[in-house]
Amino acid sequence: MVPTPPSYHKPLVPHHPVAASSPASAATPREDPTPSTSASRPSALAAFHMRIAPAPSKQPGQSGAAPEASDGLAPTGQHGSGVGLALFGVGLVNKALFQSLMEENGCCLLYVVEDQLEEVERAFGAEFLAGTRVLRQQDADVALSDQRVSGAIICSPPEEASEMVIDALRAGKGVFCERLPSFDRQTAEACFDEADRCGRPLVCGFYKRFDPALQFLYKKVRDSQALGRIHRISTISSTYPAASLSLLKTSGGIFYNAAVHDIDIISLLLGESAPDTIFSLGHAFCADMAYLKDADTVAVSMKFPSGAIVTLDISQHCTKSCDQRLEVHGSQGTLRVDNQNPLGITEHGTSVSIYSQTQADRYRDAHRELFRHFLRTLKGKESPVITKEQFLWTIQVAAAAEQSWRNGSAVDLRNEAIDSSVIKTEIM
Repeated sequence: MVPTPPSYHKPLVPHHPVAASSPASAATPREDPTPSTSASRPSALAAFHMRIAPAPSKQPGQSGAAPEASDGLAPTGQHGSGVGLALFGVGLVNKALFQSLMEENGCCLLYVVEDQLEEVERAFGAEFLAGTRVLRQQDADVALSDQRVSGAIICSPPEEASEMVIDALRAGKGVFCERLPSFDRQTAEACFDEADRCGRPLVCGFYKRFDPALQFLYKKVRDSQALGRIHRISTISSTYPAASLSLLKTSGGIFYNAAVHDIDIISLLLGESAPDTIFSLGHAFCADMAYLKDADTVAVSMKFPSGAIVTLDISQHCTKSCDQRLEVHGSQGTLRVDNQNPLGITEHGTSVSIYSQTQADRYRDAHRELFRHFLRTLKGKESPVITKEQFLWTIQVAAAAEQSWRNGSAVDLRNEAIDSSVIKTEIM
């Protein structure tokens, strides 16, 4: 039987819906990621303290009416008009997503909901947030009840995200969950089901499938059948800089923070939801990771029903630049996605890095395209490409990979695949 994630993952908590609102318009930010330290410009934190005020208390029986666009909090002229957004949680936001928020035309960040004001100051400059209201988590319903807000970007840890996802959906907002809506299969399924009931999109942050190189590879492998029958796929995913311990702890560790993205890509390339068998080896070379009872280097081997054999090599140890490679071997040839180096120079044993590329740099285009996809779903131009079934299988395979590593034995997923199909048939 496929494992569920560790017991410290929370179950879905009861939700209290806020008043639903219809999507509306707003506008787009521009980039100024570094807070100014110039004496001629007020600090962002000072501006936040002036702008953050407790939300007006509601009278008993009073519904959550949309706040007036007053107090100087309406979008400034630099934003223009577009899709209104609210960002929930800042500390775990990917840098590439920050850049997309600040550069993308056609959207406007109306609210940031975050208790740690220093995190907001580090992430954004005061100039960018001139038309943005910063709220504490206890006042989140102010953002959710604002009819100008069409979409909510949830960047909270998976243990906390599900409640925010469902509250936002019930408020009539489309949701982009930058990480996972939950570690738990049933809780995640409840989030997708709520999106269906509310008729609002739920987009999950499997960003690698939006990478231009991997999309081209997908078209060659799946649409054109250029490689014939797929025999083997191997990936190398070493991040740089290494994820912080706090991020790994709150995001579920290496299997849920890193492996899930490669598992998603593999399933997409093969057109198969899950492997028959999976076996993982791992080790914590970092003492802090060992203390957290997690690994910082893992190797995952999988065999799929088609016979394809897949290996995932995932590590938090990259000293100069991220290492992101993927090879697909088929009956009619091989295609490889290599590290992207604009200089076209390969180094071997040099003491100085010729070109250093961070994880955010490597996948900047992928994050941008994912964010644009979310905006298009808010406008009703397309449906979320990551389906409930795809997401649920991906986290289930990640759970199996983690269990294999912890138990030191292979996990057989074949019976689980049969059981799941039976359950789906009964529900339908």
